Amino acid sequence: MKPDKKQIPIHYTLICLMAVGSILVCSTQASAQAERIWLTHQSNDPGRIVINWETAAPGDSVVYYGIASEEEHRLAKNENVTLHHVEIPLVRKDCVYQYRMETKGKVSPTYSFKGYPTGELRVAVLGDWGWAKNNDLSAIVHDDVHLLITAGDNVPSLHQAGCEGLKAFSALIDKQPALFRSTPFMPILGNHDKEAHPRGLKPPAEPVYDVSAAAYREFFALPDDEWKWRFEVPDFGVCFLALDLEHMSDFGTTWQTCHAFDAQSEQFVWYRRMMEEVRTPFVFTIMNEKQSTVKGLTIDLWHEYFRKGSALITGFGYFGERAELDGMLPYFNTSLNGEGDAYKDPQSKFFVSADNYLLLIFKQGDDKMTVQMKNLRGEVMDTRIIKKRRLPTPLNY
Repeated sequence: MKPDKKQIPIHYTLICLMAVGSILVCSTQASAQAERIWLTHQSNDPGRIVINWETAAPGDSVVYYGIASEEEHRLAKNENVTLHHVEIPLVRKDCVYQYRMETKGKVSPTYSFKGYPTGELRVAVLGDWGWAKNNDLSAIVHDDVHLLITAGDNVPSLHQAGCEGLKAFSALIDKQPALFRSTPFMPILGNHDKEAHPRGLKPPAEPVYDVSAAAYREFFALPDDEWKWRFEVPDFGVCFLALDLEHMSDFGTTWQTCHAFDAQSEQFVWYRRMMEEVRTPFVFTIMNEKQSTVKGLTIDLWHEYFRKGSALITGFGYFGERAELDGMLPYFNTSLNGEGDAYKDPQSKFFVSADNYLLLIFKQGDDKMTVQMKNLRGEVMDTRIIKKRRLPTPLNY
């Protein structure tokens, strides 16, 4: 059981602050209307992206976007909110998109993000962001990733003084403002992302966790049910499946944190269908629970379908690890806090007590991809080559 537990390079900052024409406004005014900005996907593929921002006062949501030197487009939502989500289409690849937001007549500076590539796709997977002691992610910036995915526990809790509820996720964005406004972010759930009240030493009378993850779902615009989601990058033949599995042994108590996971549960039925229907050569399942706990509590129910994928990734423990389940399924644990207790997998092949993240590298049309486990100095500690999977037999409906 997991215990309740430098600067961005100048060239990167300049890209993110690029302005178009005379629309740039002073940074103090922008700060007054757009307190923080982050990018997500709420569609199942990268054909659209969501511009998210928070304002101190409510107002309508307007986004101006386009590619430098080309026509600028405008999308508006007539609403009166402080939490803004505007989805825009992405019709071009291998380019830089620029965007700015407007709320109540106040226009932000122009920011930018990369369109998805056609040659090489780089994805970073990070665990336990809420417990990271080192806020220097310049190694990930240097990797120039196209997508950030987490393995859960993005925040310490939802009840910390001054960071209650939605404010906990606002504080996360404030840790890396330039990174979040320039790189699509796809978090998954951990138990701390739902911890509405202190856990205590024994289960209390009332539930500690918000199993529905209301604050998380309100703050982030993600695909499907948001507490579970599917995201594919078709050009590179990869599908990511996010599950809500964590602290499974507490299920049925007032410490319960995850959705049901039995054979008839909504979550399992959905995952089984995904693993039977998804046709991409690579499928990565991401969760926040220890794989052996899942195996023991469900009598191999989930593992039958885990094995149909390319790899299993979790942020359960505060360490880095690669195991080889049954000699065929790679299993990774990744954590930005690598200084915790060691819960070594029985089939572990690589283990390190160091802050770490995973870099997934895909080359279009290749029959294999690479997973690197890197420390926060950017050094590669472990490498695993994964070949494309054998596709399941299509179902007959």
